[in-house]
Amino acid sequence: MVPKTKSRGKRVRVSCSPCGKRVRAGQEDILLSPYLPASCAFLTHLLLCAPFLALDTLGGVCRRVRSWRISAGSGPPPSVRRWFGCFWTVLYRYLTAILPATVLFQTLRSPALPALAPSCWQLFVEVCACILLFDSLYFIWHFTMHRFPWLYRNIHQLHHQHRVPFALAAQDASSTELLSLLLLALSSAWMVGCHPLSEILFHLLNSWMAVEDHCGYNLPWALHRLLPFLGGAPFHHAHHSRHNGNYAPYFTHWDHLFGTYIS
Repeated sequence: MVPKTKSRGKRVRVSCSPCGKRVRAGQEDILLSPYLPASCAFLTHLLLCAPFLALDTLGGVCRRVRSWRISAGSGPPPSVRRWFGCFWTVLYRYLTAILPATVLFQTLRSPALPALAPSCWQLFVEVCACILLFDSLYFIWHFTMHRFPWLYRNIHQLHHQHRVPFALAAQDASSTELLSLLLLALSSAWMVGCHPLSEILFHLLNSWMAVEDHCGYNLPWALHRLLPFLGGAPFHHAHHSRHNGNYAPYFTHWDHLFGTYIS
C-alpha cells in the first residue's frame, strides 16, 4: 500500500507503515543517545591523528617527511610506543571525565532533532561564528591559566609536558582542562544558537584544527597556508617551546592586539 504524503513548503511528512516508524525511531534513538557525543569525539580524534602517525613513522626513513617537521633539529619524531602511551592516557580521561560529563549534559538538555536542515549559508555562518567565539573564549582562559601559577600547576601544566607536541597530544591534558574545553565548545554553540548539524560540523572542524595545531609539521597544504590569519602548527609550536605567548588556539588577531604574539 502506498503511503500518503502531505507537503507544506519544504516540510514533508510521510505516513509510514509501523515498520517504517520503528526504523525511524531506532535511528533517532541512536542519534540522541547520551553516549554518542563522547564516543564520536574520541573516535574522530583518533581518525584525524592517524595520518600524522603515518608521517611520524615514515619520518625515520623519508627525508622529505623530516623536512616538514617544525623541530627537525630537536630529535626524531615521537615513537609508536609514545603514541600508544598517549592513547591510553587520553582514553582513560575520556572514560572517566568526558563521557560522564557529556552523558549528564545530554540527559539534562533532552535534545530534539529538528525537521529541517539548515541552509548552506546558515551552516557556514554558524560554524564560522562558533569557531571565532571559541577562539576568543579559549584565548581568555588560556591566558589566565598561564598568568596564575596555581591554575597553571593544577590544570594546564600537564599539557605542557610535550615541549615538542604531536597530533595525539592535542587531547593529552588534565581532566579539568578537557572538561573546561568541552564547556567552552558547548557554550559557543549555545550562544550562537546553532542548528544541530552546524554544531556537529563545528566540533569536527574544532577537532581537526586542534590536531593540526599540535601535529609538529609545517605541511604545504596546511590550513594556515591557505588562510593567512590562522596561526597553525608553527604558531602553536612556538607556544609549547617558549610558554609565554601565542595563547589563542587558532587565529592570531588576539595575540597581536594584546602584544603576546611570538614567531
